[in-house]
Amino acid sequence: MFQITVLDIIDILMVAIIFYQLYRLIRGTAAFSIFLGIFFVYLFWLVVKALNMELISAIIGQVIGVGVIALIIVFQQEIRRFLLAIGNRYMSRNRFSFDRYFPSGEVDQTTSQIVEEIVHAVESMAQSRTGALIAVGRTSLLDIYSDGGELLNALVTDELLKTIFYKGSPLHDGAVLIQNGKILAARCPLPSTDQTNLPARFGMRHRAGIGLTEQTDAMVIVVSEERGRISVADAGKIQEDVTPNELRQVLLTIRI
Repeated sequence: MFQITVLDIIDILMVAIIFYQLYRLIRGTAAFSIFLGIFFVYLFWLVVKALNMELISAIIGQVIGVGVIALIIVFQQEIRRFLLAIGNRYMSRNRFSFDRYFPSGEVDQTTSQIVEEIVHAVESMAQSRTGALIAVGRTSLLDIYSDGGELLNALVTDELLKTIFYKGSPLHDGAVLIQNGKILAARCPLPSTDQTNLPARFGMRHRAGIGLTEQTDAMVIVVSEERGRISVADAGKIQEDVTPNELRQVLLTIRI
C-alpha cells in the first residue's frame, strides 16, 4: 500500500527548494539552455529504459554516468554563485557582528563620512555624465580583482573619486575597489556577467558591475555616461535610477 510520511513531504519540499534556487541562479543565462538540454536527455533515457530498449539505454546511461563531472565543469560559475549566496546570507558579518549589538559611535561617524564622500562624488558625476564604476566590499575580499589595476590604498574622498573617473585621467577606465574604508585600487577589470536577458541599454560598466556581484557579496555603483543615471548592482541584480538619498541609505547598511 502506498503511504506518504512526514519525512517524504520534507524530502519533496527540500528538493523543490533546491531546484527553485537553481532556477533562480541560471535563468536568463546560457546555462539555462544547457540545463534544459540535459533534462530532456535524462527524460529520454527514462523513457527508453522503461521500454526495455537495452542498447540505447546502456549508451545513454554511460553518458549520464560520467555526466556529473561534465555538469560540474559546465555549471562551475553557477555552483560558485550558489555557495557564495549561502555563505553571504548566513555568515555575513552584518548578521554576526558585535557592532550590530554594541554599536560604536566612532565607527558610525567614520562610516557616515565615507558614505557622504561617495554619495557626493557619485551625484556630481551623474550630473556631469561622467561614467563611473565603484565596487564597495562587504565580507568578500576584493584583492584578487585588483590585478591589472593600480593599487592606491588611499582615503575615500569626493575629489579623489571624481579625479579618478575624470575622462582625461589614465585611471578612469575600469573600476574603483573600496575595501575596509579605503580605496584599494583603481582601473580594475571586473568579470562580466553571462546573463542574456539584460536590456540593450546596459553597457560594459553595468555588465561588469552585475558580474562582480554574482561572484562576491560586494555592492557596485554604476554611473551611466550616456544617461547620467545612477544604478546599484547587488547579488546579481541591478536597480536603476537610484537617487542620491536612496544610495546613501543603501551604503549606510554596509560596514565600509
